Amino acid sequence: MPDTKKFIENLSGAGKSIGVLTSGGDAQGMNAAVRAVVRMGIYVGAKVYFVHEGYQGMVDGGDNIKEASWESVSSMLQVGGTVIGSARCKDFRAHEGRLRAALNLVQRGITNLCVIGGDGSLTGANLFREEWSGLLDELVQSGQISEEAAQTHSALHIVGMVGSIDNDFCGTDMTIGTDSALHRIIEVVDAIMTTAQSHQRTFVLEVMGRHCGYLALVSALACGADWVLIPEMPPKDGWEEQIEDCVLSLLQLVVRCLGFDTRVTILGHVQRGGTPSAFDRILASRMGVEAVLALLEASPGTPACVVSLCGNQAVRLPLMECVQMTQEVQKAMDEKRFEEAVKLRGRSFENNLNTYKLLMEHRKDSSFNVAVLNVGAPAAGMNAAVRSAVRVGITEGHTLFAVNDGFEGFYKGQIKEIKWGDVGGWTGQGGSLLGTKRTLPAKHIDKIAEQMKIHNINALLVIGGFEAFESLLQLVEARSRYEEFCVPMCMLPATISNNVSGTDLSIGADTSLNAIVETCDRIKQSASGTKRRVFIIETMGGYCGYLATVGGLAAGADAAYIYEEPFDIRDLQSNVEHLTEKMKTSIQRGLVLRNENCSENYTTDFIYQLYSEEGKGVFDCRKNVLGHMQQGGAPSPFDRNFGTKIAAKAMQWISKKLKEFYREGRVFANSEDSACLLGMRRRALVFQPVIQLKDETDFVHRIPKEQWWLRLRPLMKILAKYKTSYDVSDSGQLEHIVRLRTKDISAI
Repeated sequence: MPDTKKFIENLSGAGKSIGVLTSGGDAQGMNAAVRAVVRMGIYVGAKVYFVHEGYQGMVDGGDNIKEASWESVSSMLQVGGTVIGSARCKDFRAHEGRLRAALNLVQRGITNLCVIGGDGSLTGANLFREEWSGLLDELVQSGQISEEAAQTHSALHIVGMVGSIDNDFCGTDMTIGTDSALHRIIEVVDAIMTTAQSHQRTFVLEVMGRHCGYLALVSALACGADWVLIPEMPPKDGWEEQIEDCVLSLLQLVVRCLGFDTRVTILGHVQRGGTPSAFDRILASRMGVEAVLALLEASPGTPACVVSLCGNQAVRLPLMECVQMTQEVQKAMDEKRFEEAVKLRGRSFENNLNTYKLLMEHRKDSSFNVAVLNVGAPAAGMNAAVRSAVRVGITEGHTLFAVNDGFEGFYKGQIKEIKWGDVGGWTGQGGSLLGTKRTLPAKHIDKIAEQMKIHNINALLVIGGFEAFESLLQLVEARSRYEEFCVPMCMLPATISNNVSGTDLSIGADTSLNAIVETCDRIKQSASGTKRRVFIIETMGGYCGYLATVGGLAAGADAAYIYEEPFDIRDLQSNVEHLTEKMKTSIQRGLVLRNENCSENYTTDFIYQLYSEEGKGVFDCRKNVLGHMQQGGAPSPFDRNFGTKIAAKAMQWISKKLKEFYREGRVFANSEDSACLLGMRRRALVFQPVIQLKDETDFVHRIPKEQWWLRLRPLMKILAKYKTSYDVSDSGQLEHIVRLRTKDISAI
């Protein structure tokens, strides 16, 4: 591959004008995308224009197309919907409407468009691009623009971002707004669960999604639903005729056939509302920055592209290829080729559906004994992982044993069989219902081996953070002395700190990020209407700066101090001066995040006092230590779903290894690949021997030696108006257009 590494300072937007619009249905996170486009555009020297009310505003022109300033997108991150408005536009579908739109853009020098919407909106944008030269010719012939203007603005460049809660666009793992919609759904489900249990009722919930079952499917996994009805997997045995797509018919059927007291809840547009989740803010911000980069690099012959999420990377894909594939899905659905439709939707959808089916399978006879335990600090999503492991394990034919209080409970014999019904309702529970301790096994290794023998444990599933990683290493090391540990062992990373080697994401980190972002939103809101104020917020994470960095990006922080990026008093002074200049504009609030272990001497109190002293007369300061509230609360939809899926995959791996290492009436496994960590790496879930991960780990500071999220730090600085270098290749753009088919895209 050619060396395409280049830095953002080499890409100039001088003399260019960018228009940004939102079209079609609104989706939470659209405002974050608009903010990122505006600030990145201004950062590189371009003019950026709001196009209000979508394509209708482009056609009508006038005050609907206004130049944006840095300050005009302040405080947009936490706002749902779209601040610049959206509308369905019949006029733009007609040639005359597109002609008027072209005139309005040329008059303002806009030849770069960033369109945030669904497949219909993006298809319309591509048609507009293809007609552009012809439209300009018509405008010249009618005398509305000059030949010179037509030559100057001869090419229109289009970059799209998909904003849709339905997640029905092929080529991206997630669309802007989907995660927030899942948050709304799960909030309602959690509330309904309490009354359902109080009255022994069955509830039928209808969610949005149009012709795509993603919201219903993932919600079903995240809440442990007993049944899900989605277009891609229609019910059999005549249910299609009885239900007739009517939720009321389903209600009557449940009452008649099962005799349950049943209620119906139709969630409706509540799923579109509310503040965007941390995930959607980060996704939209990354996509917005990537969209501007794509426009800067576009040449007259560059086809329209769409910015997509592939694993944890923002990549550019050919727009019309993705639109065509999306249309192929609908065609397959119309022709009742449901299996093909599922595959066309992509591996993420297919993996979700397979996990759901696995959790619904009938149980087999017992064959092996598998123990499950949590180790380390509690993390939201642990219980979802345990539930999934237990039920899939039973489905696979094993007897499952729950170990209470980690390895401390293990050596004390706190081990008992856990059955299918014992884990009912666990997905929405925060903390660790099994109990968890930081105790490592080495000190009591002989007693743990004895308990393994007593209960005839044939495999271990350990769910936890850095202590779980260290524990597995100690058990592997003890294999030479204790044959009891010569069994398949798998670890699932679960820690809010996201500091375990071998995985880009850990169970619990997303919930913690949302807690941080929600708190920052409230803290910033508390300053509304008061004088200028800067907030210093301390986050958890040990020596890992993930929460401070990614939380800072999602909350719109001005700075985030972390251990991985050393800083000194000069950096602190520079940040104070930057905020002082910022406060001279219409922006009245500042936000600074500090990782708890970023510096031994530059403590939260020190930074608070420094900012307070240096900001006298310009702004005042407040501080807040978030503490253990970052570990509490109900798990987010992402963490429930992530925990459910990786636990199911881990249990299938354990089953495979048990068969592989079963010889002469016993299980004996002592190879490196029989003790693995299951982690998400870029685009796939990967089993990695824990022994091989030792070299990737800084054990002194309990962090991986390389961390992908450090590449996001320049984005946070750019969006906070700091001058910095940004490596374009880090955004996932390794070629001008990365051509990936949906079948090649795998995600969790």
